[in-house]
Amino acid sequence: MERMDLNEQTATTAGPIGGFMFDVDGTLLLSDRSLGGYDLLPGAIEVLNTLKARAVPFLLLTNGSAYVPAEQAEKLRKSGLPVEDAQMITPSTVTADHMKRMGIRRVLVLGTSGVGQPLREVGIETLHTGDAGQAEVDAVYVGWHPECGMKDIEAACYAIWAGAKLYAASDVPFFATKQGRTLGYTYAILGGIRRLTKAPVIITGKPSLHALRFVARRLGIPARQVAVVGDDPLVEAIMARRGGATMFGVTTGTTSEAEWQAQPLTRRPHRILADLRDVLTYDVLKKK
Repeated sequence: MERMDLNEQTATTAGPIGGFMFDVDGTLLLSDRSLGGYDLLPGAIEVLNTLKARAVPFLLLTNGSAYVPAEQAEKLRKSGLPVEDAQMITPSTVTADHMKRMGIRRVLVLGTSGVGQPLREVGIETLHTGDAGQAEVDAVYVGWHPECGMKDIEAACYAIWAGAKLYAASDVPFFATKQGRTLGYTYAILGGIRRLTKAPVIITGKPSLHALRFVARRLGIPARQVAVVGDDPLVEAIMARRGGATMFGVTTGTTSEAEWQAQPLTRRPHRILADLRDVLTYDVLKKK
């Protein structure tokens, strides 16, 4: 049986689009492994400027939790991307919103200062390894923590054994950088904690529906009207498919066109973008 082109197979399943959610690493830019310098990818500035000029709402959602949204947005603006602070979302933004809704008041954070700052901004008390009362918390939250050691793992385990829920910014093993695939620290840390505690984990970044629903609320549209633009079938594609959103897959990050073509339906984009600027040819206002 002759195989149809992926875009031909799935084009009719993409619904009306009311706004965009862009991944960052591998979609709009490539950073170095230290999350320092950025190389913008072709079309990134043009696409965001065009959407802004057309008054089409868009947000950026990264799985990186090292920086608070305002700091991340400022770094991107210095690189040339037209991104306002309110348009930048990290997993910690979603975590703070979710924990506030769930009545969580005290959290042991495994991560840098930027990981816990969005929680503190909504009134949640954050503790770190070595703080008094670290085992008497409502939840453990794992994020970007390059200096994580066994004392951190131990503190998290004792808190969970005492009844704390386990949250994590991400459960993704790799992300795209200028040097190729780079290890996701949160994934590795989470593996150690779960191996010891067997605790279920609540993921707040991509591909969780917590993240997609937060994006939809911020954009002011239903989740099914969000267009997700990203480079990873295990991250953005799964999220979009689970939530009934439209998925645009780029080939500038972790996934080539051939690799997108080989994905099962649950990880398949509705469109593969040979160039990020191709997203502008889609009729984003047809819902109106």
